[in-house]
Amino acid sequence: MLTIDRLKDFGANTAEGLGRCMNMEDFYLSLVKKATADNKTEKLRLQLYDRDINAAFETAHALKGMFANLSLDPLTRPISELTELLRGGDADVDECTALLKEAEKQLEALRSLCVD
Repeated sequence: MLTIDRLKDFGANTAEGLGRCMNMEDFYLSLVKKATADNKTEKLRLQLYDRDINAAFETAHALKGMFANLSLDPLTRPISELTELLRGGDADVDECTALLKEAEKQLEALRSLCVD
């Protein structure tokens, strides 16, 4: 079951995330659960495979915003780096894929916290 303590142990800045949610714990936790159900990382993986850098940038940027607004720092870090690599339009796809793998690993760890 997802709790604030489990999110803290994961590395989330829960004080900051809760603050953005008017300190409504249930609301914050519901948004985190929604973020774990999002499939944009798979979409991003396919865009990188297709070498569609512009689309990959847009997807990575959306993920960065979602994870950062929820203060899910272990996810925000690799996605932020990936977004910046893609921003210029001439990113090294292998380097991007490695960052995406790190983000996916963190996302799976977060998803495991949501299991009741």
